[in-house]
Amino acid sequence: MTWFTVALLLVVVIAGLLRWRRPAWYWMTFGVTFAALRVLVRYVSVMDACGLTVPPSRWRLARIANRPVPESRAPRILRLRPTRTGLVLRLKLRPGQDAFDIAAAPDRLRHSFGLYGVTSRELRSGVVELRMTGYDVLKRVQMPARTDPAPMRVPVALREDGSVHYRDYRTVPHGLTLGATESGKSVYQRNLVAGLAPMDVALVGIDCKQGVELFPLARRFSALADNPDDALDLLEALVTHMENVYQLIRAEQRITVNVPDAEIAADIWDLPDHLRPVPIVVLVDEVAELALYASKEEEKRRDRIITALVRLAQLGRASGIYLEICGQRFGSELGKGITMLRAQLTGRTAHRVNDESSANMAFGDIGPDAVLAAVQIPTETPGIAVTGDASGGWARIRAPHTTLRQAVNLCNKHADRTPDLPALAPFRPVVGSLTPASAPLSKAAPATA
Repeated sequence: MTWFTVALLLVVVIAGLLRWRRPAWYWMTFGVTFAALRVLVRYVSVMDACGLTVPPSRWRLARIANRPVPESRAPRILRLRPTRTGLVLRLKLRPGQDAFDIAAAPDRLRHSFGLYGVTSRELRSGVVELRMTGYDVLKRVQMPARTDPAPMRVPVALREDGSVHYRDYRTVPHGLTLGATESGKSVYQRNLVAGLAPMDVALVGIDCKQGVELFPLARRFSALADNPDDALDLLEALVTHMENVYQLIRAEQRITVNVPDAEIAADIWDLPDHLRPVPIVVLVDEVAELALYASKEEEKRRDRIITALVRLAQLGRASGIYLEICGQRFGSELGKGITMLRAQLTGRTAHRVNDESSANMAFGDIGPDAVLAAVQIPTETPGIAVTGDASGGWARIRAPHTTLRQAVNLCNKHADRTPDLPALAPFRPVVGSLTPASAPLSKAAPATA
């Protein structure tokens, strides 16, 4: 064997190992070149086989003149751009073509081009973008080193097309996250808190599981409640704070005739920096614990809690209060007012659910395809979720695995950013050294001979 043959064999072995063990490295070294050549060489024939071509505009004239009829034309390639997870192909549609035709053929394109996945979206009239992934990006999530965060815009997960999924509170103020036990819902919440920790925002938590999920992150929280009674007082304090913020906006609204219309204040983001109140993100870990009751007194408390949540969901956006509600189920069986609250939660994320009705609670009013995708999430892949909004669009996402220790370390690092809100001062968590319980919950019986 010559040295060239040995080197070629070594390259093939290395490529095979990378494709098996490190698909991302294989894609960046070998896969992207092979895939780009495959797409360019097969493009016209694939489009013709998938029915994505149109007859030329002068084919009738060619027949009359007894001349060869020109071939059918495929959409014109505007740009082919490689990414760290796949290829981005931008197409210009021909007259008579529709973006729906491209959106209806992702599986055929994926198979024909030999790629892992294909998704499409219309950028503007006549221009469609195909995002093609070269491998399963959700199997081992690796967030890009550089993201594009902005105020109240947090990168929390990776989409199946390789792009970053952002939780943008300015665009979608309130969100609902559903998921069964061990579905990855808590990890998603940790990534959300970790992304918000470096920002100028106040975090408020309600964790009725005695605080086991949120209280370890207490150094970054301005207020915390670990039982329904404290949650009621905290929510009513938030409603009072919201009303005070609206009074501030009214006082600084600047509606005189000497002020241009574009400078009139309608929410906190229109106020000058020195007057703008700090935005607040309210995280509810398990909403069902706030809605369940077993006596008349608890029912009265429950009604007040739901009323306060509905008021915050309806009116809180302009005052800078955003809701992030989590739960295993969120249906009408939780009582009156629940469906009204759910209607205000525009952002929907569903991890693996136990039944189809739970998926319908998240996406029944958005799209049936999202419901089917949520039901099909396998048990052995925790963290995979389906996200959607009121526009009807949806996508599969997966958050990177973040341990509770990593989230705690990040919250402790940015503890100095925790704002001190006078209205929420009674609910500020007292952070100190944890002391062990005075007595164990159970005592082992002595050994007998």
